[in-house]
Amino acid sequence: MNCAAFGHQKVYSLKVEQESISQLEIDRDTTDMLIGNSFIGFLMTIFAFSGLLFFFESDSPSTFAQKFQVWMLMMAVSITRLIDAIYWRVNLAGTAYYPRPALIRFSIGLYLTASIWALYSVLFYPTMGTIELAATMVVLSAMSGGAGTVLAPNKNLVGFYSTALLVPMSLCAIFDENGSFFVLGILGLIFWFGIFTSAFRYHKFFISTVHLKAKNNKLMEQMKIERNETEKVNQLLIASNKKLDASNLNLEAEVERRTAALYRLSNKDPLTDLPNRNGFLKHLNNLLDTSRALENSLAVLFIDLDGFKQVNDSLGHKIGDIVLVEIAKRLRNYTEDNHLGRWGGDEFVAVIPYANIDTAKAVALAMRSGVTVPIIADDNQITLDATIGIAMFPAHGETALDLIQHADLTMYDQKRKQRGSVSVFNEALLSEIKQEQKLCERLRTAIENGELTVFYQPIINASTKSVSTVEALLRWKCDDDYISPTVFIPLAEKSGLMPEIGAWVLNRALIDLSHWRFSNEISISVNVSVAQLLDDNFSKVLDHALKSTQIAPEQLHLEITESVFAIDKKLVGKRVSELVERKVKISIDDFGTGYSSLSRLQSIPFDFIKIDRSFIQNTTEESDTIVRATILMAKEFGCKTIAEGIETAEHEAHLAMLGADYLQGFYFAKPMNANHFISWYNENY
Repeated sequence: MNCAAFGHQKVYSLKVEQESISQLEIDRDTTDMLIGNSFIGFLMTIFAFSGLLFFFESDSPSTFAQKFQVWMLMMAVSITRLIDAIYWRVNLAGTAYYPRPALIRFSIGLYLTASIWALYSVLFYPTMGTIELAATMVVLSAMSGGAGTVLAPNKNLVGFYSTALLVPMSLCAIFDENGSFFVLGILGLIFWFGIFTSAFRYHKFFISTVHLKAKNNKLMEQMKIERNETEKVNQLLIASNKKLDASNLNLEAEVERRTAALYRLSNKDPLTDLPNRNGFLKHLNNLLDTSRALENSLAVLFIDLDGFKQVNDSLGHKIGDIVLVEIAKRLRNYTEDNHLGRWGGDEFVAVIPYANIDTAKAVALAMRSGVTVPIIADDNQITLDATIGIAMFPAHGETALDLIQHADLTMYDQKRKQRGSVSVFNEALLSEIKQEQKLCERLRTAIENGELTVFYQPIINASTKSVSTVEALLRWKCDDDYISPTVFIPLAEKSGLMPEIGAWVLNRALIDLSHWRFSNEISISVNVSVAQLLDDNFSKVLDHALKSTQIAPEQLHLEITESVFAIDKKLVGKRVSELVERKVKISIDDFGTGYSSLSRLQSIPFDFIKIDRSFIQNTTEESDTIVRATILMAKEFGCKTIAEGIETAEHEAHLAMLGADYLQGFYFAKPMNANHFISWYNENY
């Protein structure tokens, strides 16, 4: 047997031992309760049975002889039980004895006593007069009622005893041919039921009490153990105090050493040895106090590394740590001690005292130049860049947190516009951020307030000049102003509202399509965002919309921007395949401007490629080459092309000549609401 198996066996044995000890305590308490309270019951049984025999005259000598024989049997059992109980009290009560034998003897005696009572009531019922019968029922009820409490620790015993005493006699009375004692029998059964249920309730109470007692005993034992442990600890403390007293001369040095260690842990970044957030904020607050007193300015720089996430993801955190240490070492060259801190991850903060905007920009550009120098880490050459935001005191904030927040916002805004650059905070940026937050809040209730509308723009078949498809385009009117989709769509995606808004657009577009009655069947094209496509509920939303509007799946085209391929190729492929299985058509939007590659196009099924308007409106030979290549590639994949941005007759003729299958743009119609689109269609077709 191996060590692990032995260990499991030992744990199992210990568990069994604990359970057996717990059951042993319950059995001992049960036995103590049963036998300890049984003496009065023995005497009552002897006196009651004797009274029923000798106080009532029998109708014949033979009946009396039979009763006397039963009485002798009861006396023998009762006296035996009494002797056994006396033996228990003298030799076992109050000791840690094994209770099972005593409990078995007591149970046998009780079963015999109850059986004799049942025998007596059934055997001699026909010979009893009215008074004797009533007296017998009273005696049996009293005995059963007393037993309901005394025998409660053992529900089997109390159940058998009360049943044996009351049920046979009650049944005899109920089924008596004369029917004189029918009510008495019913009352007996009702009394039996009451005793029976009460006894079981007393049993539960007893078991709860026993468990509580066991818990109290364990607590007392635990208290003793803990008291002993406390005494040991006190002894150890006394010994330690003596040692501390002996080394009192070195105490001050030890305290200083530990204080320095604690300060380092709470104020220093363990990887780069730069001040962490807490340490940098303390130092920055001190510099701000000095600057206020001297009425000087200072600059706070928020530095974010560009490309560091790819290093961690591709080369691992070990290489990433080496890179961070090297970057921290380089940035130190441009600041004084403790003027540079690690804010978290790949973000750093720096403070430049006595600086104006020009000085801060110069230092920031120098820092960026230092970051861009290639780093060699474990034979890997790594090149990074940095985007830096600057906030000035007191112009851009009075507190440390305000300055850092404004520098961070500036960095984040600059990162969206142009990575690897330096920017200074301005109030317009703050207003823009506040306006963005306001729009986010309004966008949350835009559907509820009826502010969203779906506009429609036709897509024309280049050969037949007829309307083939209509693209659904979302519009938002907020306080009488139309907010551009280029503004509110990114806000919806960033705030997590896109799945809800996208579902509304899908339903609205399909509802409108179901109401249109045109001469030829047209399809509807709806844009699907990355957030919608990756949402687990999108398939359910789509199925519900198609089912509720009775639109054929073939009439629905879903437009997916090619940038979605950069998110999760495997998951995107799975979701698009689910759409294709439903016979929904797939369009690749803004093709040629994002993340597409032939390998991705091969792995994801699609029906249409939409050529971006930038290639249409730029009528150079290079753009035409891209358009021809796209049309040729689409034919090879067995799909159609849609040219966006057709604004003139020349655009239409040129794209038709190049071989585009479908055309879309202001030349044919601008986006319009549903009513205007119906009017436009009826006027032109």
